[in-house]
Amino acid sequence: MKHVQNSKTMNVAFLVYDQVEVLDLNGPLDVFVKANVIQPNSYYCFTVGKIKEAIYTEANTMAVIPTYDLQTCPKPDIIVIPGANPDHIMKYIQDKYFRETVLKWIKNQYDTGTVVFTVCTGSMLLSGTGILAGHNITTHSMLLDVLEQHNPEANVIRNVRYIDQEQLITTAGITAGIDAALYLIGKHLGQETVDTIVKLFEYQNSKADVSM
Repeated sequence: MKHVQNSKTMNVAFLVYDQVEVLDLNGPLDVFVKANVIQPNSYYCFTVGKIKEAIYTEANTMAVIPTYDLQTCPKPDIIVIPGANPDHIMKYIQDKYFRETVLKWIKNQYDTGTVVFTVCTGSMLLSGTGILAGHNITTHSMLLDVLEQHNPEANVIRNVRYIDQEQLITTAGITAGIDAALYLIGKHLGQETVDTIVKLFEYQNSKADVSM
């Protein structure tokens, strides 16, 4: 794994929306937060929502108030898109207002160089945006066939934890988001930082990855 010298603080935006899956969100978030503790000023992590009002996570277990809304959000270097229950995901991609606000904002950021990092069913949210076209992609094992049906212009890969396509990173189910976040930390800050985070987490992470 290459060690890329850290030259500036990277803005990492974590998308939040109603019924978002908590571990999809908090797993990668905590990886980036811990990396910033180990190597200060490497990342500025924040949440962003359609509007700056409380959203409820899966099963309405807690409310989250986004740090920013789409209009006030700093230019992100990385956008992390957590997933949700597939039924909610399908409603979102058919919701005209969600497409014209949240998904349009993601696409605009992507078009100007922002890295998009989806966790679990988060990749399904990007169906129809054009972001997935021509890429190797993955998602939760239970949604692979549906992802393929909605994205015939992409190459859906099975039996991997995550796929790095440089500007697009997609992961398999829930905990795979932690593995991919650790992988990205390794690219940015080096393996020693990754090893320290794994030790702090007491995390038995998977080594099955793919970088294409």
